[in-house]
Amino acid sequence: MNAARTQKDRAAARPHRPQAVLAALAAAQFTVMLATSIVNVALPQISAGVGLSDGGTTWVVNAYGLAFGALLLAGGRVGDLLGRRRVLIAGLALFALSSLAAGLATSSAVLIAARAVQGLGAAAIAPAALALVMESFPTGAGRGRALGVWGAVSGAGGASGVILGGALTQAWGWPWIFHSVALATAGVLAAVVLLVPRPAAGAAEPAGRFDLLGTTTVTLALTGLVWGLTTARGAGWTDPRVLGALGAAVLLLGAFVVIERSRPHALVPPRLFRTGRVAAGNLLMALMGSVWIALFFFLPLYQQHVLGSGPLATGLGQLPFAAANMLGAVLAPQIARRFGARATVTAALLIEAAGMLWLSRLHADGSYAVDVLGPSVLVGLGLSISFVELTTFAVDGVPGKDTGLAGGLVNTTRQVGGVIGLAVLTTLAGSVTAAAHEPVREALTAGYRAAFTVSAAILAATALLALFLTRPTSPRTTTPATAPAPEPRPVGPGLSRSH
Repeated sequence: MNAARTQKDRAAARPHRPQAVLAALAAAQFTVMLATSIVNVALPQISAGVGLSDGGTTWVVNAYGLAFGALLLAGGRVGDLLGRRRVLIAGLALFALSSLAAGLATSSAVLIAARAVQGLGAAAIAPAALALVMESFPTGAGRGRALGVWGAVSGAGGASGVILGGALTQAWGWPWIFHSVALATAGVLAAVVLLVPRPAAGAAEPAGRFDLLGTTTVTLALTGLVWGLTTARGAGWTDPRVLGALGAAVLLLGAFVVIERSRPHALVPPRLFRTGRVAAGNLLMALMGSVWIALFFFLPLYQQHVLGSGPLATGLGQLPFAAANMLGAVLAPQIARRFGARATVTAALLIEAAGMLWLSRLHADGSYAVDVLGPSVLVGLGLSISFVELTTFAVDGVPGKDTGLAGGLVNTTRQVGGVIGLAVLTTLAGSVTAAAHEPVREALTAGYRAAFTVSAAILAATALLALFLTRPTSPRTTTPATAPAPEPRPVGPGLSRSH
């Protein structure tokens, strides 16, 4: 029996191919980002298929974003405590089943409920996958390249969602946008099971307990915030339900801060923000995220409602953006090593701002080649490079036991920032369109121009903040009890031992 156990331990310790592990984890992140945008182009067909009202149609998007944003912190902490690989596998299984249910839905209630469960699965997948990337690649060039791949698939997932959504809806109908996600997720699940190694035998069990009070408080706060902002887009900012939800969110967030200061096993321990540049990375990610989701919302609308493109042409129009995004993410680690992370992220945010400013000059009688192509490439490059560097800042110096939480936190700030930005920018665009006494196409274009102008200003301000907030931190000292054992410098990126 001991011989069998020894053989099993040796098998568990057998080296895995790091690039294959990264591919499986990146594919998991890709599916999460894909599901965020794949429904955007198909919303008219989905609405007709399940009998949704105009107000109900937005909840096909919002149900996913609400559950995803509100539960990310909890998902990250559960991964830290129960095992990231285990939580990732469970999240992928739930994501695949809920995607299948969404594609089979014949009523609006079932479809919206399935989208909410998709968001729950995504909240387990995203932080666990990022934490496993951080765990698998040691600090240095290997981790930089891994995060470059991570940034590439994150941006490509959002762009690919628009492309696939248009192509599948036009070819086979809207249910196939969900069936395709279910099939892809099943493949990713198999890859994770086969390629991502289990923790090494004898590895220390995660310490700590689950902070139920803190988790409940922050989840309710984020739910109120996201629900209030998304509802405000249709009901108006003075609606009593909106004001009540936002007020409750503020009170609950204040209570969460007080609770976390006094709990020994806090969901978001204060020590996390005293490490590296975590606070700066999350703040800047929230600001950048506030225009990221809005980009995928407004550009397809402009292409369809103003330029008259069909779903397939609208989706294919995202290909240059996706290519620029992937190129920027791959180059980001090399650029950062050459010029420094601070200069790199500042320049990337300014490039993205320049692209948004270019989009603010859209014309009602314009064309894709003149009005969309060039700025899409600029935005794709800037977005991917800044995403990679801000993710690096957000996990800078975080100890292994908290990497799942750090991954959940940076995903939360991006997602919640995106919801806030989308609510504000859609309200602005709608107000400008309503006030424009012009034909419909001209009025819509005026609203889109206003949204892109404000987006450019936000990104320029974010770049300015990055100059001050991302200064190199002083060297950290480690106690003998927590100091990592020295490792030989690898020739290429390799797997570190499981924590």
